[in-house]
Amino acid sequence: MALKVAIVGLPNVGKSTLFNALTKTAAAQAANYPFCTIEPNTGDVAVPEPRLDALAEIAGSKEIIPSRITFVDIAGLVRGASKGEGLGNQFLANIRDCDAVAFVARCFVDDDITHVENRIDPISDLEIIETELMLADLESLERRRVQMEKRAKGGDKDSQLSLKLVDLALSKLNAGKPARTALPDVSKEDRKAWDMLQLLTSLPALYVANVDEGSADKGNELSDLVAKRAAEDNAKSVVISARIDAELAVLDAEEQAEFLEGLGLSEPGLNRLIREAYALLGLQSYFTVGPKEARAWTIHIGDTAPQAAGVIHTDFEKGFIRAETIAYEDFVALRGEAKAREAGKLRAEGKSYVVKDGDVMNFLFS
Repeated sequence: MALKVAIVGLPNVGKSTLFNALTKTAAAQAANYPFCTIEPNTGDVAVPEPRLDALAEIAGSKEIIPSRITFVDIAGLVRGASKGEGLGNQFLANIRDCDAVAFVARCFVDDDITHVENRIDPISDLEIIETELMLADLESLERRRVQMEKRAKGGDKDSQLSLKLVDLALSKLNAGKPARTALPDVSKEDRKAWDMLQLLTSLPALYVANVDEGSADKGNELSDLVAKRAAEDNAKSVVISARIDAELAVLDAEEQAEFLEGLGLSEPGLNRLIREAYALLGLQSYFTVGPKEARAWTIHIGDTAPQAAGVIHTDFEKGFIRAETIAYEDFVALRGEAKAREAGKLRAEGKSYVVKDGDVMNFLFS
C-alpha cells in the first residue's frame, strides 16, 4: 500500500529540516532563504514498530521488514500561491498526488532565521497556507461545476451526485473552512464520489508544531494554539523539534538513547509524527512471521481477512480460504506459533473476520 504525506508550510518554518531528519539524508537542502527547495523531494521512511523486533527474536527471523510511508517535501508556499506566486501552481499539483498533508507551523523564536512574513505567528502561517489551498479548490470546483450542472439537468445520475457534493464543499469553502470539515455530512456510500473531487483541503491534515529544543517534550504557548486550531479544523496535531530530530538522525542507536536521556525525552519526535500520520489515514498493521522474515503489513482499520491477504498479493484475496490468526500478545507470551497452537490461541478465521491491529497471520488460499 503506497502512502504519501506532503510536508507543506511557509518558507523557513523547518520543513526541509524535518524532511532531512525523516529520511536521514541531506537530500532536501535546508537553507535560510525562500524557495531553496526547487523540486519536491521524496523519501520512504519506516513506520516505528517495536513489536517486530520481539516477533523476529522469537521466530529467529533473518530479516525485519517494517511498513513504510512516503513523505514529500513541498517547496515553501507563500501568499498568492494559488495564483502562481512564488512557485505555487507547480507545488499545489504535487500536493494533490498525496494521501494526507502535514502542515508545519513555526513555533519557535530565532532571530537568525528570517520569516517570510517578518513575524512569528503559527496560526497566521497555517491560515495563509490553508487559504491558498482553499482558493485553489474554489477555482477548481467553480470551473467544473458549470459542465457538471448541465449534465445533471440532463438526467446524469453520477453528475447529480457530484453536483450535490460540489455544492456541499463550496458551502464550506465560501465560509472560510477547509473541505474536510464537510466530511461528517458525506455518507459512507458517497465517500468514493467525494474523493473523486480531488480537493486539496479534503485531504486528512496533520498540524506539526515545530518548537525549540527546550519545548520538545511538552510544547509551548505557540504549539498550544496549533493544537487548538487542529481540533477546530477536524485535523490532528503533534509537537516536534525538527532541529533535535535532525541531530538525532545522524547518531547511532546508543548515541541517540544518551542524547534523548539528556533532554528528558523518551523517544524521537519523529516517531510520534509518523505514528500520527499513520493513524490519520486510518491505518494499522498486522504481521507475518517466519524464519526468513518478520514483516509488518499496512491495512485500513476495519479491513477483513481477505482484504488483508490482498495486500500481500491479489491472488491471496481472490482465492482466500481462511486465515490462521494469533493475537500479538499471545504470540509473545507463548513464545511462538507452536505453543500458541497447543494453548488454543491460534484461531481459524473466515472471510468476515475483521483484522485487529497486531494480529500475526498466515493465509490459506486456493
